[in-house]
Amino acid sequence: MHFALCRSRTLCVRVCAVSFFRVCGLKTTVNMPKRAKKNEEGVDGESDNGTAAKKEKKGKEPEAPILYEDPPEKLTSKDGRAANMKITSWNVDGLRAWVKKNGLDWVRKEDPDILCLQETKCAEKALPADITGMPEYPHKYWAGSEDKEGYSGVAMLCKTEPLNVTYGIGKEEHDKEGRVITAEFPDFFLVTAYVPNASRGLVRLDYRKTWDVDFRAYLCGLDARKPLVLCGDLNVAHQEIDLKNPKGNRKNAGFTPEEREGFTQLLEAGFTDSFRELYPDQAYAYTFWTYMMNARSKNVGWRLDYFVLSSALLPGLCDSKIRNTAMGSDHCPITLFLAV
Repeated sequence: MHFALCRSRTLCVRVCAVSFFRVCGLKTTVNMPKRAKKNEEGVDGESDNGTAAKKEKKGKEPEAPILYEDPPEKLTSKDGRAANMKITSWNVDGLRAWVKKNGLDWVRKEDPDILCLQETKCAEKALPADITGMPEYPHKYWAGSEDKEGYSGVAMLCKTEPLNVTYGIGKEEHDKEGRVITAEFPDFFLVTAYVPNASRGLVRLDYRKTWDVDFRAYLCGLDARKPLVLCGDLNVAHQEIDLKNPKGNRKNAGFTPEEREGFTQLLEAGFTDSFRELYPDQAYAYTFWTYMMNARSKNVGWRLDYFVLSSALLPGLCDSKIRNTAMGSDHCPITLFLAV
């Protein structure tokens, strides 16, 4: 009995010591029984730098995540013009929380001419002074849900005043959720959108299909007047290359055949996915990662955020960037360089 009690206390001390060292970020050097050591390794899964931890016994090691590296910026279009317009889009997953996470510091470093935000989840009366008072962007526009406070919402911040700004797409059933702002500039329209999610269990898939038809008609109407740039969280991974686990998500929101077909029809209507235009075969390039299961560090993600261009603007396309190292949301920002 005395021997068993001592052994139990010894194992407890060793396990506690290991836990203490790991919390502090120190290398574990405490000797442990083989069985306890094996259990500890099973809890860790991966080392601090994201590579698979070595197993004590021989066997297949977990694969290290393949990360996307944003290449150097291309600042000249195919027709030889220099980029003179820089637009950034970011789903901030709650504007007030994003500001507290120093999202504006990143914006100031990126320094786009126009900043578009989605999923602001903030009524105009509750906007943080840190963003409403930004002198870099004297022209600011906000849209939010009429029925649900803290739901949906988009924003557009501009250094140069647009010729005209409108809200929604002209249909009450869509516009009450505050999902679209359109700004007219001399050479193009800019539309920022937070496209509705089909939701868990696909309970809003029928609504999403209606949205896709109506939104496409709205964009085509604009395009008939002047070419446009569409940016935002479009809530669809178009092709299998656009998400980590396509096979397991065919019946999930964002990758259903209906949503993918809706995006295909938008492209067939005369619009182009700017990232795929420049990087048609680039895999592992994602803009969204769930907060669960360390998805971001493992790069288990989806490409849901886009810059979509009218065909007339393609000659001036310089680059379409995924800024995947920028933190502050479950999405990362994307940036467009354009010669207009």
